[in-house]
Amino acid sequence: MGKVKVLITNNQHAFKISSGIRLLIRKCCHAVLVTEGMNEDYEVSVSFVDNKEIHRLNKEFRNIDRSTDVLSFPLGENGVYDKDNETNFYQLGDIVISVETAYKQAEIYGHSIEREIGFLTVHSMLHLLGYDHEEGALQERMMREKEESILALLGISRDQSFVIDKHEYKI
Repeated sequence: MGKVKVLITNNQHAFKISSGIRLLIRKCCHAVLVTEGMNEDYEVSVSFVDNKEIHRLNKEFRNIDRSTDVLSFPLGENGVYDKDNETNFYQLGDIVISVETAYKQAEIYGHSIEREIGFLTVHSMLHLLGYDHEEGALQERMMREKEESILALLGISRDQSFVIDKHEYKI
C-alpha cells in the first residue's frame, strides 16, 4: 500500500476539530484506499465549513440551492488521476464537510460525531474514486455496503461508537 497525504483545513469557527477527528479522517481515507486496492501514493484535501459555505458551494457547483452534509470534488475520471510532479502523489480531489450539519445528523441518528464524520469521509472518498449513489438503487446499495464495511473495519459500525481495535486493522 502506498501513502495517503490528507490535507485538512478548518474553515469554520463554531466547532472545535480535535486531533482525534483529524486522525480519524486520515484513517478513513487510508482504509478506503486499502479496501479499493489502490497501491500508489495519493493526496486528498478535506475542508470543514459551516452551512452557509456548503450552501454556497452546493449552489455554485451543483445548482442545488440548499446546504448539505458533504460535497466531493473529484480530480480524476475513470480511475485516472493527475500526478503532482513535485510530490509524485496522485491527486484524488477535495472533500468539503459541513461540521454544523454533521453535529445535527449525529444527534438525529443517535450516534457519535466521530461516527458521522467517519461516515461522511468514507462516503466522499468513494465519490472521489468514482462511486455514485445517484445512478440508481443498485449503485446506492453497493456504495452503502462498502461504506459500512469500511467503517466496521475501523470499529465504527452502526452498532459501535468509535472503538478502534488496532489488532484487527492495521493502518
